Amino acid sequence: MPDVVVLFGGPSPERKVSVASAQHVASVLEEAEAWFWAPDGGVHRVDRAALLAHARPFEVEFPPVGKPRFASLAAALDDPGSRSAVFFLALHGTGGEDGAAQQLFEERRIAFTGPGAEASRKAFDKEWAKKLVSAAGVRIAASVRLPRGDEKAVRSALFAFLRRQGRVVVKPVASGSSVGLYIIHSETDAERAVAGVAGAKEEYLAESFVPGTELTVGIVDGESGARALPPTEVRVERGKSFDYENKYIGTAAREITPAEVPPETSRSAQETALSAHRALGCEGYSRTDVICDARGTVFLEINTLPGLTRRSFVPQQLQAEGTSMRSFLDGQIALARRRRDRR
Repeated sequence: MPDVVVLFGGPSPERKVSVASAQHVASVLEEAEAWFWAPDGGVHRVDRAALLAHARPFEVEFPPVGKPRFASLAAALDDPGSRSAVFFLALHGTGGEDGAAQQLFEERRIAFTGPGAEASRKAFDKEWAKKLVSAAGVRIAASVRLPRGDEKAVRSALFAFLRRQGRVVVKPVASGSSVGLYIIHSETDAERAVAGVAGAKEEYLAESFVPGTELTVGIVDGESGARALPPTEVRVERGKSFDYENKYIGTAAREITPAEVPPETSRSAQETALSAHRALGCEGYSRTDVICDARGTVFLEINTLPGLTRRSFVPQQLQAEGTSMRSFLDGQIALARRRRDRR
């Protein structure tokens, strides 16, 4: 059994992003073994060369070869060899980022990277996260949870909120990678969102659109505590949104690291991200999205296992800070071991 296992895949629609994150992490951690958690639940030990050779990961599903080594993630973690390993979680979305996988590791006292189960659960529910961050004194945008399954009820709630707020963002309560995002400027836009929200399996949140500069800030824990990385500014072409396609495939958005904003704006965004990280009890690393307007910084959401693909925000910010990816990964693995030993 290797000392480090890169675990990727999982049941989430964000599985493809997870594959791209795992490719980047595995390319740096040459000594690590790679395990793929398949959508059907089985866990495959993957040839590292096959993972690195997989092309167009954001568009094409990763095809594991042969039968799974373990029937489930729980079975994989129950294998005696797993107890001494550190699992680097290159997981995103439901099942991997919502505390479910983290709970399995914690129950078995197996070391893993990223925040623990409780912090992950809080952060993954955008409404819960906003309440906790607001209680810590951070400014948030007005929002309302939309009903599910009843198109008439969704329409009534969304249109009422739109009339009060003027412009609205509609997004899943528990999802990431800009999946299922709606930007609503008019009743026509709202009507298009109604059917999608009413028929979705997940719950949705309608949030007031805050005009301003969009920044995202990575937070990294180390031996001396948590530190904020240089913010990234996201500039989206007029009429476009920062959805999955434009985030990973398209060219309608520019990501500028470090952000081209005044120093006080950068500091405010970093302070908000640190406050959110601490308010939710995160340990390891996270990334917080904010909007900066004339009144200051508004918290939008926090990601407890943000993307680590070559084009993701946290790797960009580490590079801007002057920290190598290897140093970051080694620090997270060391932190995971210390946390396991504390318990």
